Amino acid sequence: MNHHHHPAPADHNRAFAIGVVLNVAFVLVEAGYGVFADSLALVADAGHNLSDVASLLLAWGASRIAARAATERRTYGFRKATVMASLASAVLLLAVLGGIAWEAVGRFLEPSPVAGWTVVSVAGIGVVVNTATALLFVRGQKDDLNVRGAFLHMAADAAVSLGVVLAGGLMLWQGWLWVDPVISLLIVVVVFIGTWGLLRESADYAMDAVPRRIDLAAVRDYLRGLEGVERVHDLHVWPLSTTEIALTVHLVVDHQEIDNSFLHRVQRELHDRFGIAHATMQIESSKGEDGCLLAGPGPS
Repeated sequence: MNHHHHPAPADHNRAFAIGVVLNVAFVLVEAGYGVFADSLALVADAGHNLSDVASLLLAWGASRIAARAATERRTYGFRKATVMASLASAVLLLAVLGGIAWEAVGRFLEPSPVAGWTVVSVAGIGVVVNTATALLFVRGQKDDLNVRGAFLHMAADAAVSLGVVLAGGLMLWQGWLWVDPVISLLIVVVVFIGTWGLLRESADYAMDAVPRRIDLAAVRDYLRGLEGVERVHDLHVWPLSTTEIALTVHLVVDHQEIDNSFLHRVQRELHDRFGIAHATMQIESSKGEDGCLLAGPGPS
């Protein structure tokens, strides 16, 4: 049996800290202008932006918890916290999109103009703040579902704020009241596509499904093709966190001695070829009675 521990995932603490500070400041500014301009829309949007602060804090907290050391009770540590956070973030974002869609439909039924240049100007600030925050996570979101959740929240808000600016400008210029709900619904559809993917993948990770970037058949073929390996069974691949992948497998070999160099080589190749960070292999010899309780029929 052999283990390989992958280095800790990228540290996004600085990005989360900057994102939280920027968004808290924007919420205060937006709420202040909303009260000053007597704009319920701005005050309501400030409340909505608090959900982004919550999502950032959720993702940040999960990444910090995941870095805690393993314990006697939690032998894999707290890595799954990032999976739980990404799943919660996806659900929260879908709820926010539902609220935006509901409000857009209401504006179709009862059209109302944007409350002057104050709203458009503050929304423009929102575009800058949310875009800047999203850019902090644009690289990390490709390999980490937890970071992707934070990225999608900020990208969605940047898009919504941009929609307010465009719709507000057109309504103030041409008086087209229908532009606001149309743009809002288009944004909801675009963001929903990305959010649905995040939700599905987060749910898969929570259920220990094989990560999509892993070709299980290729992993099985690789193991079966190893020199001296006669059979492979009880192969499992699952996510330890939103960034780390684990594997366990039983290898039936044609010799009785344990070859540590063989184990180390397979371990390294699983890491380099498939991105599997934590590999555990049980070696069984075919020279004798096969008494493994897990050697029954199955996909392996």
